[in-house]
Amino acid sequence: METKRFTEHDIKEAAAALRLGNLVSFPTETVYGLGANALSETAVKQVYAVKGRPSDNPLIVHVSDKEMLEKYVDTLPKQAEELINHFWPGPLTLIVPMKKGTFSSTVTGGLNTVAFRMPDNALTLELIKEAGLPLVGPSANTSGKPSPTTAEHVLHDLKGKIAGVLDGGSAEIGVESTVLDLTDSSSEPTILRPGAVTKEALEKVIGNVRIDQHLLSEKETPKAPGMKYKHYSPEVPVWIVQNTPEDWNKAIKWAADQKLKAGIFAGKEILQLFDGPLIEGYSFGMNTVEQAAKQLFSGLRALDETDVELIFAPAFPETGLGEAYMNRLKKAANQKYFKN
Repeated sequence: METKRFTEHDIKEAAAALRLGNLVSFPTETVYGLGANALSETAVKQVYAVKGRPSDNPLIVHVSDKEMLEKYVDTLPKQAEELINHFWPGPLTLIVPMKKGTFSSTVTGGLNTVAFRMPDNALTLELIKEAGLPLVGPSANTSGKPSPTTAEHVLHDLKGKIAGVLDGGSAEIGVESTVLDLTDSSSEPTILRPGAVTKEALEKVIGNVRIDQHLLSEKETPKAPGMKYKHYSPEVPVWIVQNTPEDWNKAIKWAADQKLKAGIFAGKEILQLFDGPLIEGYSFGMNTVEQAAKQLFSGLRALDETDVELIFAPAFPETGLGEAYMNRLKKAANQKYFKN
């Protein structure tokens, strides 16, 4: 199959491909999604096949506006209304009860709930409107690998397997949306996956919110994407390093002593400390969690395509966006920290 790179001038063609049941990747402010008609079981099954994704993993349904969402839910919870008014379009996914008979189990993972999101990307909102369909949109990559934040990443993984990718440049945020479960009326709303919309931001709108810290095993059925224990992983092992010059020195010295070529994903001031034939660096610029989160997946992908034998990446405090960054990094590293 030829995979076309669509531009803003090709949205009608991309929408037509989606209506025909084909797969088209689309840009969002978080990562690139793999779009398919959410109402077509055949189209959605292609998503699982192309990604190599377990079919028990529910998918997020992307809509162009609140009116499209309302077609597929019986009653929208009051808290959902408040959050939509405050955060949509944006990096917030809401899990709500679905209207019976609307989406197949290929979308819901066999649950009676659906995750909805309205992405903050003008090209993709136009694409959804033009298609006239809600679109599933898991990350457009091989399942378990670092998520794509550019059209080039999508083509690297899925060229020849999908109809096309709508090129919207680099994703602004770089980590997937916050997923909030609103389906248990007896419990506080629960963050199942942290993202750029933080617990603190949510609580300013709807009051108390809790974070589900439980890491699913491979045998458990997730209620939202990205909840598996290991995820977002490159081919070579990833180790988390405490982000101080002393800890970086210990890690790099240990790798050199083992004669292992190390990939370093770090801020420019850390990278300036190291040089040599057994080092491959990827700078995310200023040593901030915002920059690290935006380039985490790009950095892991880039280093994985070199001849490094392991990758070191920095820890950041787990507050604000750091909660989302560390959630992804811990899964990429399979929870492994470097300890001298």
